Amino acid sequence: MGFADYRVALVTGASSGIGTATVRRLRAEGLEVHAMARDADRLAQLAKATGCIPHALDVRATAEIAKLADSIEVDVLVNNAGQSRQGDVLTNSADDVDQLIDVNLRAILHLTRLFVPGMVKRNRGHVVTISSIAGHYAFPGGNTVYHATKAGVHSLSQQLRVHLYGSNVRVTEISPARVETEVFARLLGDAEEAQKRFYDGYESLKPEDIAESIAFAVGSPARMNVSFMEVLPTKQVVGGLNFARGSGSDQS
Repeated sequence: MGFADYRVALVTGASSGIGTATVRRLRAEGLEVHAMARDADRLAQLAKATGCIPHALDVRATAEIAKLADSIEVDVLVNNAGQSRQGDVLTNSADDVDQLIDVNLRAILHLTRLFVPGMVKRNRGHVVTISSIAGHYAFPGGNTVYHATKAGVHSLSQQLRVHLYGSNVRVTEISPARVETEVFARLLGDAEEAQKRFYDGYESLKPEDIAESIAFAVGSPARMNVSFMEVLPTKQVVGGLNFARGSGSDQS
């Protein structure tokens, strides 16, 4: 398969960052791109710049998305929308937990349920889901609920490949490390502070890097499924161990 075999794409979280870059990249390949996000003004600007078709929808609006699924035949589904919250499972509110699960995991399950059967029927399609290294590694300062939702996305991608075995529907999970998007600004409520804390002095990935990763997977020949891609800045590594001294042990 590849770009010549696909006609229509749907990108969620399209109003900024990775989503916007992906819309631009797929439009450059000639695909009809449906761009979904909550920010109608940003989507309108993106549509004017790229010719994409905007849909001002929250990924949690399952009934409205079901209507969209009945009206278009999507060949490439890019599950990009996601969010994070400050704190951890021991301090998060019930709303924090529910929102993270709803946006990061439940919405992707519903999008898969609504759009992938059509791909199977046509025996043509590609599901690309943006997860995170947080779904594969534990690290200090990580939000446990966020990590758990991204681990769920990883499991979904693996199981979906098994379920679609024998068809021409491909499944790709792209797992980025730190990408210079608005996520930390939203998390802190202060764009300037987020820039100083997380990006200044570091060489982070850009949204366009992830869009190129998506394009590589989608544009690959039919015999090739890029099932999993972990994308990190060159000067960032993951993993490592921490040891705490036991309070009651003999430390002599």
